[in-house]
Amino acid sequence: MTGPTTDAGSRDGVAAELPWRVLPDYQCFGCSPANERGLRLQFRHTPDGGLTCALTFDRTFESYPGVVHGGMSATVCDEIMGNLLVLRLGVSVFTTSMRTRYVEPLAIGATYHCTASTDAVAGDNGPYTAHAQITDAAGQAVVFVTGSYQPITPEQAKARMAMSDDEARLVDQALSALRTD
Repeated sequence: MTGPTTDAGSRDGVAAELPWRVLPDYQCFGCSPANERGLRLQFRHTPDGGLTCALTFDRTFESYPGVVHGGMSATVCDEIMGNLLVLRLGVSVFTTSMRTRYVEPLAIGATYHCTASTDAVAGDNGPYTAHAQITDAAGQAVVFVTGSYQPITPEQAKARMAMSDDEARLVDQALSALRTD
């Protein structure tokens, strides 16, 4: 397998339906189930309004022998935080900054959980802040991340994401269904 193994049923909560699923050729490196070289992350809602996912990296993502490359854990955290904001707010966002603190390296073959949270609510103008952490099997946090995200309009999303008019319309409809304001 080229991505980490995920266990969508490892935590209580409902599977998160990402708005990008409406695109016929959705290839996100982090969360597309169709990207054979990607992470194929599967998110679940947490009872407190966050998102979580389980992951186990294989040697495809190795840095030093037996150690997951630090960029992969940062990527997982960015994916979960950005998607949490999209799902909560119903708007597309782009990462503007991330601060990452590594407590210890992730081991190849070990199972971890990544959980994201935010205080952002619908109607906020942004930029938004979200937090993520990766915990080991014992529940000890091994990576902490804080990210800042800028909302973008549907027109900006279409231009920056190189979507056709039809694709932009599909994504905007999926995002509109998430908005509560």
